[in-house]
Amino acid sequence: MRALPHDDPRSLAQQAEVHCSYCNNGYPQVGYRDLKMQVHSCWLFFPFHRWYLYFYEKIMGELIGDPTFALPFWNWDAPAGMYIPEIFTDTTSSLYDQYRNAKHQPPKLLDLNYSGTDDEVDDATRIKENLTTMYQQMVSKAKSHRLFYGTPYSAGDDLKPGEGNLELIPHDSIHFWTGDPKQAHLEDMGTFYSAGRDPLFYAHHSNVDRMWSIYKSKLGGTDIEKTDWLDTEFLFYDEKKNLVRVKVRDSLDTTKLGYVYDDKVEIPWLTSKPTARKSSNKRQPTISSADLTTKFSGTLTDTISVEVKRPSRTKRTMAEKAAQDEVLVIKGIEFAGNETVKFDVYVNDDAESLAGKDKSEFAGSFIHLPHTEKKAIKKNLMVSITTLLEELDAETDSSVVVTLVPKVGKGTITIGGFSIELINTT
Repeated sequence: MRALPHDDPRSLAQQAEVHCSYCNNGYPQVGYRDLKMQVHSCWLFFPFHRWYLYFYEKIMGELIGDPTFALPFWNWDAPAGMYIPEIFTDTTSSLYDQYRNAKHQPPKLLDLNYSGTDDEVDDATRIKENLTTMYQQMVSKAKSHRLFYGTPYSAGDDLKPGEGNLELIPHDSIHFWTGDPKQAHLEDMGTFYSAGRDPLFYAHHSNVDRMWSIYKSKLGGTDIEKTDWLDTEFLFYDEKKNLVRVKVRDSLDTTKLGYVYDDKVEIPWLTSKPTARKSSNKRQPTISSADLTTKFSGTLTDTISVEVKRPSRTKRTMAEKAAQDEVLVIKGIEFAGNETVKFDVYVNDDAESLAGKDKSEFAGSFIHLPHTEKKAIKKNLMVSITTLLEELDAETDSSVVVTLVPKVGKGTITIGGFSIELINTT
């Protein structure tokens, strides 16, 4: 693939451009010339990347004369896989990429919720935090289609970005952890336009695709039934250099695409529930719920704590929780699109010290990988707190204290507001 001419659609250079084009406003929407196509930060994330990997795999099989060739997946969700696989670190191999974080080569343990610096924690703690992160993103905080798949995005929509859980963490954070901090935009893996230049990208996304499969096969997840999602189309070049059109609905069953995932690979995070500190010295809000209106707007330069009212103090039944998820919504997160942004979110945490990533009070994180365009981007973050409230014995509280801790970001980062809402799980 590296040796093919640049204009051959099967070349590694052109394969990387496919990803760049679909995520950097390279294509207009059909029938809406002024609206650009984006496959990240929305419900197209999983099916687009599945099709992308499918054609990449077919091209590789054609080039080596083996139609049964299958991409390996980097199983970063299990302790044995929480390192860059050595097959990618041999400097004489075509799988090597020079633009990776030099400090994160094996035997450096992967941080699934990386914040730009390597925290001083021992490997046992890091593994525990990583497994808890996976449990929260895949199990306790993925009760609704919106939180797993991302924001609905139909023809004619000007995308209001909102990633699903897994796209944010660990997908984005692994890109961030892998990219070279000495490069302008954390190239190659740390930014969308160049991520596909690194062969590690495809093993990383194979495991992302595997998470979608696990979500449906082991966690009771279902596909979205809306035709706007099912009939969304993408264009790819196949292994014969033919331009083909595919639909989301035809990507949903991997057996029809010719592959399944090895079900003997361990999934240790399925039982890695967080533990609650339940501090008696809870953090007090710097902004009360009385002052927190829909017109709230603040700049995130330092840690802030706000009181956010809940919809009800009545403890909900299991049936009610199954039908509607209680969700913390952080609105109007605005920043320059060419900057990396990361902040962490805590609920009812201790006043003196922040909870570890394996604790219930650690509610989640927001992360944005840089684009080449500097223009402002505005996003919302939605975090399920249904299970968190159970774990913190806060189901009958009238409000919670939400703390935001900035980790990475240059320039102005503003927050438009906060709310807690009940959203349908399908």
